[in-house]
Amino acid sequence: MPQNLTAPTRNKHYDIIVAGGGTAGVVAAIQIAREGKRCLLLEKTGLLGGTAITGGVNFPGLFHAWGKQIIAGIGWEILEKAVNESGGQMPDFRHDERRHSKRQVWVDRFSYSAIIDREVQAAGVNILLHTHPIRAKFQTDSWELELACKEGTENVTASMLIDTTGDANLVRIAGFPTHRNPQLQPGTLIFKASGYSPETLDYESITEAAKRAIQKGQLFASDLGGIPERVCSLLRNFGDNIIHICDIDASTSAGKTEADLQGRAALFRLQQFFRKLPGLENFTVDYVAPECGIRETVTIEGDVKIRAEDYTSGRLWEDAICYSFYPIDLHRDDGNGIDIRPLKEGTFPTLPLRALLPKGSQNLIVAGRIACGDKESNSAYRVQASSMAMGQAAGAAAVLACESASDIRNVPVDHIRELLAKHGAIVPSPI
Repeated sequence: MPQNLTAPTRNKHYDIIVAGGGTAGVVAAIQIAREGKRCLLLEKTGLLGGTAITGGVNFPGLFHAWGKQIIAGIGWEILEKAVNESGGQMPDFRHDERRHSKRQVWVDRFSYSAIIDREVQAAGVNILLHTHPIRAKFQTDSWELELACKEGTENVTASMLIDTTGDANLVRIAGFPTHRNPQLQPGTLIFKASGYSPETLDYESITEAAKRAIQKGQLFASDLGGIPERVCSLLRNFGDNIIHICDIDASTSAGKTEADLQGRAALFRLQQFFRKLPGLENFTVDYVAPECGIRETVTIEGDVKIRAEDYTSGRLWEDAICYSFYPIDLHRDDGNGIDIRPLKEGTFPTLPLRALLPKGSQNLIVAGRIACGDKESNSAYRVQASSMAMGQAAGAAAVLACESASDIRNVPVDHIRELLAKHGAIVPSPI
């Protein structure tokens, strides 16, 4: 029988607790456990893996820039195993003239999910799914957490906390400030469809039909990302990440509920629309992501803030702990299209440790899209590869802080870089 690594949590103490078992959280937890620290990983859903699994975005990127790999480590290791398991093939990363979407690594969702489960358990991480923190208090040298579990509430303590919830849930209940932009990027519900032959369709007439349906209110413009012509790529690709769910704040339970309800309603409108068209009478939704994918909620108020010019210039921060590579990628808040600004050739953005540290906090670090940055830079570094790199860096920093019994700010950045390199991560060269 396999070892049961989930554990009763009442009156338990951990070296480090990671809240959020998504893209950044699983990497952080594995990094911590591989260094021999007792780690508890909390996840509010029943699935680890985050955006790739619950959001259906099974094309994590980007790990390469200008023909050179700039993000590796634990996240890349898991990705390679998933691609090999499903018989897939890595893209040829030498060709950087292609659009960024053509350089993504595609993974089979189930294989990826199963390998994440296996790797997290093999590292020795204690896992609690269907659980989230509801209270956090720092007492002298450790954190006290109250957890909402299926059977009620449980209390745990930890020397260090890592918030990888994507919404700064832990940071907020601990009482530290966050920033919300006045307008948030729309979410997207990813799906796959079948029941038709793309090569037989009359795309010109379908596009005109979509425009009429929008005028009549049978479809919303945002159902096709604000661009009716995108109905063609949606059908050619048997589904896509085109739907825009606007005017939502998914950092709250009410807002996330609205996003998920609106997402499924939008997909149902599309299904009803397609089934009335020649060649699409048998249009069938084969897969729909469990949750609406969310691009933006809040960011922490960190010790430093990453700004667009820092990112697009490839600034090498003195406390850089990882690279990031993705264009500024702003999905317009009215649902009408995307503002994509590719990086100039030879640009290698870096991310600073201080952007992961909530201002005024102790023994607390974050990773993922909640890192401190302005709207434009956040639209780039929020992606999965960059979140994996941040997650591993946060895990390494927490391990070293735990070993020295001090705040993460007191850990030399060079020591963090050395530990990351030991576990296969690619770290920026110090200034």
